[in-house]
Amino acid sequence: MSWLRALKETTRSGLKVERHRLEPLFALRATVGLALVVSSTLALAGPEAAVSSAFGAFQAAIATFQRSWRPRPVLALASGTTLAITTFLGYLAGAHLAVFITLLAVWTFVAGLCWALGPTVGVIASSNVAMVLVTVTLPTTVAEAAGHAFVIFLGGLVQAALIVLFPIRRWGAQRDALADALAAEADYARRLRHDPTAPFDPAPLMAAREAAVVTARQARTRPSELHGARGLAERIRPVLASLADPAVGAADEGRERDRVRELLAAAGEILDTAARAIRHGEPVALPPGAVAALRTPDTGAILTGPAARAARRLAALLDDVVETATPDTGAAAPRTVLERLALVLRGKSPELSLPARRLKLSSAESARAVQSDTRPIPLIRPGVQALGPRAARTLRDELKVTGSPYLRHAIRVTAVVVLGYVLGHFLPFGHGYWAPLASVMVMRPDFSQTYGRAVARFGGTIVGVTLASVVVFATEPGVPLSVTLAIICAGLMYLLLRTGYVVGQVLVAAYIVFLLGTIGADVGQTVYERVLLTLLGGVLAMISYAVYPAWETPRLRTKLADWLVADGRYAAAVVHQYAEPAGPGEVRQALLDSRAARIAWQDALKRAATEPVRHRGLSRAAADGAGEALAQIARIGMLMEAHLPERGATPVPAAARLADALRESADQGAKAVRERRVPDWKPVRECLENWDGEGVPDRVVLRGARLLLDALEELSDALEPAPPR
Repeated sequence: MSWLRALKETTRSGLKVERHRLEPLFALRATVGLALVVSSTLALAGPEAAVSSAFGAFQAAIATFQRSWRPRPVLALASGTTLAITTFLGYLAGAHLAVFITLLAVWTFVAGLCWALGPTVGVIASSNVAMVLVTVTLPTTVAEAAGHAFVIFLGGLVQAALIVLFPIRRWGAQRDALADALAAEADYARRLRHDPTAPFDPAPLMAAREAAVVTARQARTRPSELHGARGLAERIRPVLASLADPAVGAADEGRERDRVRELLAAAGEILDTAARAIRHGEPVALPPGAVAALRTPDTGAILTGPAARAARRLAALLDDVVETATPDTGAAAPRTVLERLALVLRGKSPELSLPARRLKLSSAESARAVQSDTRPIPLIRPGVQALGPRAARTLRDELKVTGSPYLRHAIRVTAVVVLGYVLGHFLPFGHGYWAPLASVMVMRPDFSQTYGRAVARFGGTIVGVTLASVVVFATEPGVPLSVTLAIICAGLMYLLLRTGYVVGQVLVAAYIVFLLGTIGADVGQTVYERVLLTLLGGVLAMISYAVYPAWETPRLRTKLADWLVADGRYAAAVVHQYAEPAGPGEVRQALLDSRAARIAWQDALKRAATEPVRHRGLSRAAADGAGEALAQIARIGMLMEAHLPERGATPVPAAARLADALRESADQGAKAVRERRVPDWKPVRECLENWDGEGVPDRVVLRGARLLLDALEELSDALEPAPPR
């Protein structure tokens, strides 16, 4: 992509405004917290303290709107506490230019490196640098500096207290993540009716897993319907795929295919119903049509072999999903209906009413599909005390990584902020902090966000400052009215935060103009200097990325190689289970690693698409073809996982040799990809040729192995260099 086109694309993304579901109650609570803090400090300590408290409460509320699975009060307290500490240090160093610039450089570097800990930490750290640049300009003594730091902390404390006292939709983010995962599988089931090999994006399942990781305190209070459903969703996906795929499931056409389509449609309806129930915390209201379709007693006569096995597993899993998704209110009707449904598809009488969990099932697949009575062991997230050492280790490791994008971002943002502050200090404008403030707020580790946000910030600043200045000149507000207008702007920003960065910048610019007006800032000067210095900060940020970039495009081959290794190990782990049925394995962890590598590849490919960099050995067509081949490898592994042999089944010795060949070939293939060579799969091919000679009559594992080889060959074909024209 050329620079001109890249600039057009990033400008368009930066100025984009989207329709998004508004959350007025959350915005109202944050606005009330801001109003309480500002009005109290204004009455007790005067305008300067009110401005400091306003920045603390404002930033603490912003932190609670970030996408994080941490409790919102923790985010508000973390933001308020870190801002108070850094602001106090800034106050102490503010009287000495060299000392303050040194402190600013150190803190900016750490804040830039904090993006390695996640976007939420990165946003909080970068916002702290921006707020320090603003608040440190307020005249103060050391004693007053401590007072200002305290009211900043008080702002975060008030926001955290309001969240605790007035909770809105408890566990809402976790409910949404789990409901989105079930809804994604419902959509997948419907698409499988028309395309038996339809792709599935595992991102909703990964988000649901992240949401399911809780602290020890959260594990004791988590609603019952958020226990276990994610694990069931994970197990349903391969069952749906294996039921639909003609390679290991029902035939392409005929009665079997018609019956599979009915089961998939019914599964989609029930999963959608369970998703709605979890999202709103309501009992599951089963759709009668779907229940009737699943209760058809002739399923066992129509489906045979792996397809029948998958149908039985699907029935048991849907039974558990409905039971898990229903809040613990004593209602037993939904559970009873699907218990009878599961009995029907297991070949039992529809009149039996014994709970499915109490049946003495003989088949291992039914036993795996039914949960135990014990509550699932929760995934525990480290507490706040354990985060410090872990974060320190992560940051230390980033300093040692050659070419780390986070390290390059830290160096880049530090240089820009220091340079911007020095230029702003010596330029004859006053309030020179606006240049570095604009830089630190727009700069991100990747190119597209940095350029898009720079354009949006400049445009939003012009509009916001102009509108606020018109209001000030027309009304000449005093301190109370200025504070009121600032709070209104903040409230609108909270409400419209997710609609687009440019919208937020319009309101933030107006908020700062009104807020600084309470301490006597000259509005006429504010308009002129803020626009020019914001432009300067944005230009510095954009130039810095062009001069010292961290392009994603050259790293695409590395990301692709990582995905190949992860997929190969996942497929090998699944195949090895056929050699040692129900033996110790690493299928689950290998699956998670494969998904993480896939998401990393997709994110890298998305970022690279907007970069003004040539493909450097991996064209867009090659990247797309290779991605499809690797997704196919993961799908085949998933199909084979759905039919893993039960404990005590006859081992398949050739499967162990195939698993070793897959691991070896994946490692060697990844090395070839990194070195811009075409991978060769000779070990896998030879293993299959010898396997065919043994005559092992296992339909699933043998067909799956052949499909794996086909997918690997497709990967090599995609990476073949294009013939010269």
